[in-house]
Amino acid sequence: MHKVLRALIRRDHPVDQEMWGSFWDQLRDGALRPGESVALLSSLSTRMPDRDTLVAMLRSLDERRPAVTARLDGTANIVGTGGGPATFNISTAAAFLAAALGVRVVKTGSRAYTSTCGSHDLLDRLGVGRTASYERTEAQLERFGIAFPGNFVYPREVALLARSIVPMDLRMIGGFINSVGPFLAAVPVSAQLVGVSDRSMLPALGQVAATVADRRIWLCSNELGIDELVGSVDNLVLPNDGTDAIRLPAEAFGSGSGSGPGPATATATATATATATATGTIAELRPAAEGEDVVDHFLGVLSGTGKPLATRTVCLNAAALAVASGLIDGWPEAVRAADDALRSGAARDLVDRLRARPARAR
Repeated sequence: MHKVLRALIRRDHPVDQEMWGSFWDQLRDGALRPGESVALLSSLSTRMPDRDTLVAMLRSLDERRPAVTARLDGTANIVGTGGGPATFNISTAAAFLAAALGVRVVKTGSRAYTSTCGSHDLLDRLGVGRTASYERTEAQLERFGIAFPGNFVYPREVALLARSIVPMDLRMIGGFINSVGPFLAAVPVSAQLVGVSDRSMLPALGQVAATVADRRIWLCSNELGIDELVGSVDNLVLPNDGTDAIRLPAEAFGSGSGSGPGPATATATATATATATATGTIAELRPAAEGEDVVDHFLGVLSGTGKPLATRTVCLNAAALAVASGLIDGWPEAVRAADDALRSGAARDLVDRLRARPARAR
């Protein structure tokens, strides 16, 4: 049994970077014993490893990939850990909306893991291509203000792990990979908004985020277990720069169909009411219904004709990207700007322009 597995089973000492390197070498060379990849993923997905083990794993993967020379300054990324209640593609909608209001956005993602339609699945249906290199990412970013990097930003060891457990499916035992996915992508942005569905992971992911010095990271969570900010409940934002957590009360962002927010002046009763009705209104965040076209549903939200909570939630996440990136200082101003960009048709127009790109450019 590989020493990484023994350490993960015993949990009596951290796995260091050298030990992880040895495991990846054997994975690459096909030298692992049968079942060791399955055992690794099962152990990691059953219980989040300690901080030192997790940081060492991420650094061991970083040192194995080509150096990233690109620097996408002034850009922001929104990505989640997956899991939680099924919703439509909130983060992808927020990425388009944030770009429409002036934020430079580089949106990472993947195919469906726990959802019915992942961000890559949606982009395929929209006809929006993903980039195959950092150079093409920069070019698309300059032209449209938004870019969607392909799988080249992820370490190849993830694909090797997936292949090594066949006939098992990574979706069965690879929950850990999805949980740390936001930290696996090598995207040199300035700010990153990470939605965390499982609040029990916040301490571990917060410790990892604190070791990242090249970008601002905001970990976002809420009581609904949705891995984005939600406009009907209180949200918590944990920065990685040592500053205090940011609490976003539900009543601060209004309850209308996406109208601009005012100051948080509602009473505690209003807060309780918003929380109590959250489970009922969460239906407004559900994916496209059976028989409903996913693209039509998505474009409806970006055209301002979606459900009130869907509109409000997308605006809130786009506003978070505007604030995290430094484009806009205040939250109320950022949400109003997002609402304006949505209702003016700017977000929908951006999607249409990307869909109209010549096929050879994809």
